[in-house]
Amino acid sequence: MPTRPATWHDFSEQQQLALSREALRRAAETLAGHAELLAREMEGGSLLDQGGPDALRLFASVVRATSTDAFGAVLRA
Repeated sequence: MPTRPATWHDFSEQQQLALSREALRRAAETLAGHAELLAREMEGGSLLDQGGPDALRLFASVVRATSTDAFGAVLRA
């Protein structure tokens, strides 16, 4: 008989917290990565540069710094 896939409620509170933190960390890194990509595109001339690359890099740094402070370091099992 096939087993059913695990649902969110099958995880312990500690596991839910760890999964949530990792999801938020990954989302923050995605945002920061997109900001870096946009900055490079502006520098390369693909997008109109109106002072954006430095602002995007600052944004990327802030996202990374605040996500590390808020969600902590990633733990590997």
